[in-house]
Amino acid sequence: MEDQKPSALSENVLQFHTVGSRDGCDVPHKWSSPEGGKKIDISNQIFCNRSLNMKNIIAVGFDMDYTLAQYKSETFESLAYDGTVRKLVYDLGYPNELLEWTFDWNYMVRGLVLDKKRGNILKMDRHKYVKVAYHGFRELSKEDKVEIYGSSLVRDSFDEPDYALIDTLFSLAEAYLFAQLVDFKDNNPEKVPKDVDYARMYKDVRAAVDLCHRDGTLKQMVAKEPNRYINEDTTIVPLIKMIRDSGRSTFLVTNSLWDYTNIVMNFLCGGRTVHGPHTCNFDWLQYFDVVITGSAKPGFFHEDSRANLFEVEPQSGMLINTDNGTPMAQVGDPSPKILLKSKDKGCRVFQGGNVGHLHSLLSIESSSQVLYVGDHIYGDILRSKKILGWRTMLVVPELEKEVELLWELRNMRKDLILMRNERDSVEDKIHHLNWSLKFEDINENNKHEMLSALKDLESKRDKVRQSHQQAQRECHQKFHKVWGQLMKTGYQSSRFAHQVERFACLYTSQVSNLRLYSPDKYYRPSEDFMSHEFHLLPL
Repeated sequence: MEDQKPSALSENVLQFHTVGSRDGCDVPHKWSSPEGGKKIDISNQIFCNRSLNMKNIIAVGFDMDYTLAQYKSETFESLAYDGTVRKLVYDLGYPNELLEWTFDWNYMVRGLVLDKKRGNILKMDRHKYVKVAYHGFRELSKEDKVEIYGSSLVRDSFDEPDYALIDTLFSLAEAYLFAQLVDFKDNNPEKVPKDVDYARMYKDVRAAVDLCHRDGTLKQMVAKEPNRYINEDTTIVPLIKMIRDSGRSTFLVTNSLWDYTNIVMNFLCGGRTVHGPHTCNFDWLQYFDVVITGSAKPGFFHEDSRANLFEVEPQSGMLINTDNGTPMAQVGDPSPKILLKSKDKGCRVFQGGNVGHLHSLLSIESSSQVLYVGDHIYGDILRSKKILGWRTMLVVPELEKEVELLWELRNMRKDLILMRNERDSVEDKIHHLNWSLKFEDINENNKHEMLSALKDLESKRDKVRQSHQQAQRECHQKFHKVWGQLMKTGYQSSRFAHQVERFACLYTSQVSNLRLYSPDKYYRPSEDFMSHEFHLLPL
């Protein structure tokens, strides 16, 4: 009987369809609809690292960019790349020929590490062993990797300032540009000033990215045509409404400022844009209790941060001084300005502040009562989990393809295990024969036979090893032609997977997957297995 896929995509399994209209006000929630509670396709499942009882959660918060708003890689990242190249040429004095370069948005993946000094891009396992490495776009040999990264008794931390972590989807364009600049410097040394090394080039790329953000180049383009750069998702409103109807508060904490936040959230919650028949308004605020823009995460998560909290007047965008969220009287005006929506009647919008302000605004007594959903392993998940003790859910869009491929390649992966076992068996026989030849008293006839058998085994070992390595390479290339499987490096978890496991209580491919589960669900992790248990317990 052929294996069935977990929550299989077979004909007799219910296919999920969007339940709800744009505003999500007069339709059943996904969970309470007739389809709710059924098996969920593996690519839409929520995976659990640490037990989380949603009954203990009183507030659910969201990041915006790459969490609620999923950007289209082929357009948005290309836009970011083109803008960065122009800044390098016109503002930082790089050669005009950079303007002819193109961007392959499929090339880089999250979880890579840039070696700024050496111009290398690295992928490592959970133990920080470098398994895949490129200098620009040239792959480094095993010997090069060992010489550069494997000879030290104390393993490098691979952190700032000498290294840069590619831990957000927005970083992929700058990583690709850095690799191009490394190749450009190596192939055209006369076109790059001698005092500009690899680290300086990376610094310039970061400066160019910051210039794009400061002058609003990227956000102006997105604001004009949000549907070109952001995926439409009609499940966002029903999801948030379901959470609110379950009696929980909802909040948004984003580093984007109010003007851009309002444009993106209008598009997500109502299909409205700056121009067109359906123009932007503030209806989407009804789905949140508090919105904090310009939060400057991860600094926002430090309660001792002295960042001022300003209330935002939605119509004008004007900032109003507050005393920890309470309106303050202005000089010459003894009565504090009260906005149209009070704390009791609707959402309040702020800029800046810190997590202490948020807890006060939502009357949160314990950090463990908060679930925060984000996409940035450092900016959203690590800090909120490690410093505050918030419960966390990481959005990993790449996971959707990854789990689908894991299922499709399950037989290939079984074959790899068998090939590895055969390789171990042959090597054990070789070690046994070598030991016997070295220490046992053997007559010449037997010795000749053993030497002949040893030669055959060594030849078989080489063939098995070569076949195994080739099969493993082909398997990884099914996931990505250069970097392989996102969550694996060889047989070990990748560094990215290790961070997901350490800091994310839950992880999933899309934030809207929350709508497929009960808002009171008790998430439980699968059992951990150590190596000695795999061959003892039936799986």
